[in-house]
Amino acid sequence: MSHPAFRQIVLDTENARELAEFYRQLLGLSYEPGDEVPAEGEPDRAGADWLVLLGHDGHRLLAFQQVESLPKATWPEGLRPQQLHLDFSVPNLDELRTHNIRALSLGATLLDDRIDDPAETLVVLADPAGHPFCIFVTSA
Repeated sequence: MSHPAFRQIVLDTENARELAEFYRQLLGLSYEPGDEVPAEGEPDRAGADWLVLLGHDGHRLLAFQQVESLPKATWPEGLRPQQLHLDFSVPNLDELRTHNIRALSLGATLLDDRIDDPAETLVVLADPAGHPFCIFVTSA
C-alpha cells in the first residue's frame, strides 16, 4: 500500500507576496520558477493568488494563498487559537539571538521570549500575517 507524499505547507494570507518574502528572506529559500518578484512597475500576477517557496534541494516547502480576509490568531490568549504553527531550529543561543533580531526586522512580532529558559530555549513569534512560529535551540 502506498501513502500520500507530503507536498508543502500552505499559509493563507491577505498579502501573499509580503508573507512569501518574509519567509524567503528569513529562511533563505527561493521562489518556484514563475513566482519570482516581478520587475519594478510590472503587475504581480502570481502574488495576487498563490506563491510557492522551494527549499535548497528544490522541493516545495511553503506556499502562500491569497485570501480576502484572515483574522489573526490571538494565541496565547483570546478567542482565536493558533491552529497551526511552524517550528524552526538553530544550533546555539547566538544563532537564536541573531535570527530573532532578523525575524523582528523583517516584520515579525514577538509573542513569547524564552531565550533565557535553560529547560527550553526558544522564541515564539508571529509572522506579518499573524501565524505563530517558534525558533528553538536544538541539536537536531
